[in-house]
Amino acid sequence: MGTFDNKSVLVLGGSRGIGAAIVRRFVADGARVTFTFSGSPAAAQALAAETGSTAVIADSADRDAVIEVVRSSGKLDVLVVNAGIALFGDALELDPDAVDRLLRINVHAPYHAAVEAARRMAPGGRIIVIGSVNGDRMPVPGMAAYALSKSALQGLARGLARDFGPREITVNVVQPGPIDTDANPADGPMRDLMHGFMALKRHGRPEEVAGMVAWLAGPEAGFVTGAMHTIDGAFGA
Repeated sequence: MGTFDNKSVLVLGGSRGIGAAIVRRFVADGARVTFTFSGSPAAAQALAAETGSTAVIADSADRDAVIEVVRSSGKLDVLVVNAGIALFGDALELDPDAVDRLLRINVHAPYHAAVEAARRMAPGGRIIVIGSVNGDRMPVPGMAAYALSKSALQGLARGLARDFGPREITVNVVQPGPIDTDANPADGPMRDLMHGFMALKRHGRPEEVAGMVAWLAGPEAGFVTGAMHTIDGAFGA
């Protein structure tokens, strides 16, 4: 039997990269998995066919769409919020509308999804949000808006852990460092700069992040809540 047999899991932002690895891990461990996608329909359809999971289109910048996809998922055991975007550039020059969209996706969506999920979770429910080590450390210029959004998730986890603790629902943030994905490939132009900050001179693998998520969602992590869990090769050390 798998760790998550008969468990219902929703992954917001699951079609590629870390999200796809999380979907695969939960399916492999026996869960019924639904995941959302927005801009990668071909990848989403391929992942759903490969894993037997269910793909649902939803724009994480749309609060009502986020709430509806959580609501329509029924009784959830695990919510993972992986959807997120990055926005880099001089703070004096960035488009304010682009900054607001980043905050809707990276901050507002996790909050509203977590609250809606908690309405239908039984005791033992798990809420896990994918943040970033940049919530703790920002060693280069041009990433203030992104860092702001990831730091906000720390307050979200601490506050909602207090709110949902009486119902035995845990809330945690996983904070990856450089992970080998389409958005941040291990052979990309930033590789040497990022590895220069790290004790382990390599990008992490999406499957390594998925393993941490699975542990937090599992029975051994029942006393873990309101916490940040960094997986970054000591990028932030």
